[in-house]
Amino acid sequence: MTKVRDLMSTEVVSVAPELTLRSAVELLAARHIGGAPVMAGSRLVGVVSASDILSFEASVPVVPALGPEATEWELEPSEEWREGDEAPGAFFADLWPDAGGDVAERFEETGSPEWDMLAEHTVAEAMSRRVITVGPDATAAAAARLMTQLQIHRLLVLDQGKLCGVLTAMDVVRAVGQKRL
Repeated sequence: MTKVRDLMSTEVVSVAPELTLRSAVELLAARHIGGAPVMAGSRLVGVVSASDILSFEASVPVVPALGPEATEWELEPSEEWREGDEAPGAFFADLWPDAGGDVAERFEETGSPEWDMLAEHTVAEAMSRRVITVGPDATAAAAARLMTQLQIHRLLVLDQGKLCGVLTAMDVVRAVGQKRL
């Protein structure tokens, strides 16, 4: 029977809770991984995934850039819009100069919080504190059932309380593809 120790990755990439989300994203992308254990020194305190970071980013309101001070709103009668005219939403784009910025521009211009929210927040703010672990001698089938049941993509492998590996859904898929499972 195949054990977790036979499939897990032992070269574990971990991150610190105080690491910025920008640095965490860059690390995950560079290492081609979807998540990592969060370690405070030698103590396991959480796990962060690309999904956690995306969920966090989607939940944090964007800080608009300051526009010109307006003392009172002037409402003008609505005019019929014709194709080729300036879009009606242009009024709001004038209030926030970054409102029309495209994605490529946002990646290049990261000097303010509304442009680089990931640099303003840490892994501790986005990570999952609920860590699901297995032992290295658990069966691969049991680990796969646990991942399926909990709808997670990785299990942290602890041996006598110490992090010794990570088993991902991709590790299980690779083993099936190689006919090891």
